[in-house]
Amino acid sequence: MVWLAVLVISAGCSQAVLMTQETENEGIVTYLFKEDRGGPMGSQHRREALKLIEDKCPSGFSILKDGEVRGYSSMSSVQGAEGEMTGRRWGIQFRCK
Repeated sequence: MVWLAVLVISAGCSQAVLMTQETENEGIVTYLFKEDRGGPMGSQHRREALKLIEDKCPSGFSILKDGEVRGYSSMSSVQGAEGEMTGRRWGIQFRCK
C-alpha cells in the first residue's frame, strides 16, 4: 500500500515541469506554482523549467513570452482523498540562439 502511494506521488511530481510544445529551435515549458509559496518566480519548479530549456539550448536562449497559462484539474486517485486537485501553471516560451 505504501509503495502504491509513493508511485502515485512520484507520478504527480513528474507533471510539475512539462515541455508542452517543441520544435528544433523553440518551445514552451510549463510548470506548477502556488501563490502562497513564492508565486511563479519563486517556485522551485521554475529552476527545473529553466534547466530543461538550457539543456535544449546549450548555446543560449531568448524568452519570447512568460506568463500564466490555463491550469488543469484532475481527480485524486488516492483512496480517501476528497475532491479535485487544481493547479496553476506558468509558461515560458523560448527560442534557442
